[in-house]
Amino acid sequence: MPSPPLAPDDGPIDIAHLRRMTLGDAALEREVLTMFSTQASRLARTLAAMPPDAPALAHTLKGSARAIGAFAVADAAAQFETLIKSGSNPVAALSRLHDAIAEARDAIEALLGQA
Repeated sequence: MPSPPLAPDDGPIDIAHLRRMTLGDAALEREVLTMFSTQASRLARTLAAMPPDAPALAHTLKGSARAIGAFAVADAAAQFETLIKSGSNPVAALSRLHDAIAEARDAIEALLGQA
């Protein structure tokens, strides 16, 4: 019998984490997922223009993503933030961030459609 994974793979959204953060309140889960999806989409568009406050915006996105269990988005936002602050070229990191956001938003849409 194979061993269970060290960390659960819930896909783009860690459902167990989300439930812990919302204390199992399904209405609150829907609310925070909807807010995150909207915020992430808006921030992705804004970050594509590389505004002067891009590091702060990426930091905001990182925190929001961690709160709902969108850890791939959080990791991509952290990498993007670090590269900008270091003066490195963040283009590839921005692409990864956009991909992670798209995957999370697709997962959120599926989750919201199930309820």
